[in-house]
Amino acid sequence: MNITGEKTLVNKSAEEIYSLASQPREYSKFLPENVDKFEANDTGFIFALKGMPEIALKLKEKVPASKVVLTSAKESLKFDLSLFIKKISDTSCEVQFVFDGKFNMFIATMVEKPLKNFIKSLTEGISKLP
Repeated sequence: MNITGEKTLVNKSAEEIYSLASQPREYSKFLPENVDKFEANDTGFIFALKGMPEIALKLKEKVPASKVVLTSAKESLKFDLSLFIKKISDTSCEVQFVFDGKFNMFIATMVEKPLKNFIKSLTEGISKLP
């Protein structure tokens, strides 16, 4: 299952966005408002949206100023959440979240809409960073 978020212009440099996205604690700044739980350390974070189970993510890959990949911290769920960052100018960049998961058809059908909404919320959150 692949869900590709919208490309969005952010009024921050690619380096600033990369720096934020490389630090799991900073994700609280652009997660959706309906977060019930958020705990982070240097290597990952756990969060829960209202009415949804907890999701644990850990850093998998970082490419300076261009990409940050988070992966599921649970072996039973196999997915990556990638943030692609493209420099536009010294003070702006384009970002795009991409979810790539390996789920059976039943699970994929159940989680597709909530995941699309989550990707949309992340995109909106990161584009509104002060």
